[in-house]
Amino acid sequence: MMKPTGKHKRYRSWMVAFAVIGFAMFFLNVLSVGDLSAQDKNNLVEDKTNTFRIEVITVTAEKQEENVQEVPIGITVLNDLAIEDRKIESVADMADYVPNLMIFQTDSSNLPVTRGISATIESMSVSTGLYVDGVPLLHAAGFEAGMLDIERIEVLRGPQGTIYGKGAEVGAINIISRKPGDEFKGKAILEGGQWLSSESGENINKGVGFTFSGPIQEEKMFFSFAGKVDRKAGYITNTLTDESANNLEKTFGKVGFYWMPNDKLDVSLSISHLVRNKDGSQMNLSETGAAMFMIPAPERLQISSNLENPYDNTTNDSQSLKIVYALSELLDLTSVTTNWSTVYEGNMDYDFGPNTLMHNKNKYEFRKQSEELRLGYAKGDLKWLAGLYYDLDDNNIESVTTSIYPNFASSYNRKLDGSSYAVFANLSYPVSEKLGLGGGLRYENEERNFTNRISNEERSGSWDGVSPKVALEFKVTPKVMTYLSVAKGYRSGGFNLAATDQQYYRYDQEELWSYDIGVKSALLDNRLIINGAIFQMNITNMQVTQALPSGFSYLTNAAKATGTGVELELSARITDGLSLIASYGQTDVRFDEFSDALGDYEGNKNPWAPDYTCNIGGQYRHTSGFYARADYIGYGKTYFDKANTAARDAYAIANAKVGYEFRNLDVYLYGKNIFDTIYDAKGVYGGYNVVYSEPGELGLQLAYMF
Repeated sequence: MMKPTGKHKRYRSWMVAFAVIGFAMFFLNVLSVGDLSAQDKNNLVEDKTNTFRIEVITVTAEKQEENVQEVPIGITVLNDLAIEDRKIESVADMADYVPNLMIFQTDSSNLPVTRGISATIESMSVSTGLYVDGVPLLHAAGFEAGMLDIERIEVLRGPQGTIYGKGAEVGAINIISRKPGDEFKGKAILEGGQWLSSESGENINKGVGFTFSGPIQEEKMFFSFAGKVDRKAGYITNTLTDESANNLEKTFGKVGFYWMPNDKLDVSLSISHLVRNKDGSQMNLSETGAAMFMIPAPERLQISSNLENPYDNTTNDSQSLKIVYALSELLDLTSVTTNWSTVYEGNMDYDFGPNTLMHNKNKYEFRKQSEELRLGYAKGDLKWLAGLYYDLDDNNIESVTTSIYPNFASSYNRKLDGSSYAVFANLSYPVSEKLGLGGGLRYENEERNFTNRISNEERSGSWDGVSPKVALEFKVTPKVMTYLSVAKGYRSGGFNLAATDQQYYRYDQEELWSYDIGVKSALLDNRLIINGAIFQMNITNMQVTQALPSGFSYLTNAAKATGTGVELELSARITDGLSLIASYGQTDVRFDEFSDALGDYEGNKNPWAPDYTCNIGGQYRHTSGFYARADYIGYGKTYFDKANTAARDAYAIANAKVGYEFRNLDVYLYGKNIFDTIYDAKGVYGGYNVVYSEPGELGLQLAYMF
């Protein structure tokens, strides 16, 4: 670890002061769960005699309304106030509170890892799907959503292919925006903070946001607007220019309309726009990478780039139209029409030095349109759902790498398009008062076309798969339910875009069977909720990067693996206003078969999979308005390569938040990673790079409600 520099020392007093606050909160048991609605939060100030239980949350995880405690899958739900209390600002922040979920961030990409399974960056796919108001975001480059004016986030673990399809091999993240209503209301947010350590001269972070909603026509038509701009100072310095090298600005806007012309028809329209601009990278060369270029290993948080005008910009646009028509009191017809696009443009120096060894300029365009039509029936515990799905993809990839070494120079211009369709059904059937049976089936077919615009080479391929699921649930008591489920997930195949050997032009789909045994319980008059599960996964035709004797590496289906794991979640209301929340996930995914020209990896752990995830924390919300919260978040050792030679050791960070909530004004002092823990990811991307961890941050947040 580096010795503290003068810049580091300037912020030590702030860090120590906030650490004292954190220790004091733990000592006083100022811990919480507080999954309350925004109205409940106001009532805390208005009614000082309120008694609270843990809220019963209704979810649409399986695209029909259900009590979360009665859904026979591992699921974590964060509602609007839980998102605000934890200061969740990104999908990656959200993952800190979900067992067996990690989202690895690097520049414009977010790699989701659920239960130890992830997709490779080269595949341009994900193993965990992100769905925002029904819009499927299934590329790592677009795996991001604005966390503003959100009603709830549902994180489903285990194969969800029956309902969600090929992008949900091991899980799905479902984000639902808040519906506007008959009351005009809004919120203005202002915040400012500073890094606890930084190598650059810039260390001030700031953000401003707002939400506003209300009726257009009373009881018939409503609207909502939300927007936020965040600016984070770069904490890496370029020694050639003596300027910060990774400043970040993110702008997000969203508009929604909700129309109920009569008691049979609901129409929802959601439109969002997100722009993420960065003037550099949070990466650098590792010692191995520096040795490859025969240059000295760099100092931490320092680069010496000679690239003029570096940028790393992403624009996400999405539109969703949902129409629900009640055919009867028991039968609904739903249509969800979506459009999504992500455009990434980068001009990056990947040698991070004063010579032009590897400069890369690229542009990626990903576009998807989808339509889902489903018919749903619900009568008590008897529910069924049947539907049709269709989508179109249009992806374009351009890249030029320049270098003083000809072997490092390259260029490509490729197009990848296609379509897929699916038919699916899901059923929940009460066999008796205590015994329930559930099941589902989905057939999906995908066709893709690949064009190399430089060589004019064209390829095409198709893949299809069946995703069955069977679940058996037994109610031990009205508040304790156990379940057993068997489900299949898959990730579709694709093309090796740079392959020259016909044998490796394409790879096939990956398949996974998961076996889950779980329990869900709400005890002590809903003051204690304990949910847990154990699982085993068998993965075949596993998509891995295989090194060939020729020296090339391609994605192939060369591996088999087995994974086992456990998940535990606990929420406890200790007293009125004082609660505790904790979760733990452990996964062990190892190769049963996998070898290539570089070695045999049988028994090795799957890369990018932390040994465990954990969090414990909580808050105290007093009727007077006083508020305090602390969270401890941990991740286990994570390997970054199939040989298990490059790894990030286990680490933990602490977050805290304390303030006062007036009737219309909230004032908070917040801290993220308050002990300024360093958890760099060394040896990623073949061992050649290091991704620097974000420093700790201390700041002030104001929220005015009107």
